Amino acid sequence: MSAVPMDWLDIPKIPVGPTAKAGFDWLKAHLGWLFDGLAAIMEALIDAILWMLQTPHPLIVIAAFVALTWALQRNWKTCLLVLAGFLFILNQDYWEETTESLTLVLSSCVVCMAIGVPLGIAAAHRPRLYDWMRPVLDLMQTLPTFVYLIPAIVFFGIGMVPGLIATVIFVLPAPIRLTHLGISTTPPALLEAATAFGATPRQVLWKVELPWAVPQIMAGLNQTIMLSLSMVVIAALVGASGLGVPVVRALNSVNTALGFEAGFIIVVVAIVLDRMLRVERK
Repeated sequence: MSAVPMDWLDIPKIPVGPTAKAGFDWLKAHLGWLFDGLAAIMEALIDAILWMLQTPHPLIVIAAFVALTWALQRNWKTCLLVLAGFLFILNQDYWEETTESLTLVLSSCVVCMAIGVPLGIAAAHRPRLYDWMRPVLDLMQTLPTFVYLIPAIVFFGIGMVPGLIATVIFVLPAPIRLTHLGISTTPPALLEAATAFGATPRQVLWKVELPWAVPQIMAGLNQTIMLSLSMVVIAALVGASGLGVPVVRALNSVNTALGFEAGFIIVVVAIVLDRMLRVERK
């Protein structure tokens, strides 16, 4: 069968690409000062976290993570798992790359939770706002992650900052959606009881809705960490240092040993952080 000719349609191509390029060019020309300021803030955050992770002796940092795990979980088995995971990373000589990846992950957590939790609360209290946000969040989650790297490079150059920006754009929907879920599913009986006792809307939020939503918010934090780790390799393509660098190097040189080592370290980091921050409603 011959192909059906499409010339009869004669419909001009919708200029999606040129329109996006024109928009990026306009933003770069008129809001360059804003992007420079954001880059400076992001760099300061990255440098601060990197300093905290790399300046002390690795065993001191590991002890701090174990202590944090005990404070959050009160489970010696989880603490032992965290200790074993970090000691394994130290044994494999990937400590520096791990701290660099943790810096990217923790930075994205700070930014995403600072933006996502308030937006999730606002969306839960204003259903119409969430209706407007939903298609945007869907787009942010479904657009190929490599596409985020292009405007990140255009606005922020090469390095950790564009990797962080691309990670934040990809990860941000998770804390927004889960915070919205936690706040919006607060039992009406609790809200009615608080209102009956004279609680103000702010008191209802801080003493009823947020405590009820803590498991969902912590799940949002957990998802933020896991999704950020999934961006480690992609961020390495724009100059972000960390565990993604040896993975990319192994891919370019078809080095199975190096690729498996770095990939397994990423898995260990993901398991350790997941067990540290897992919170269930009692």
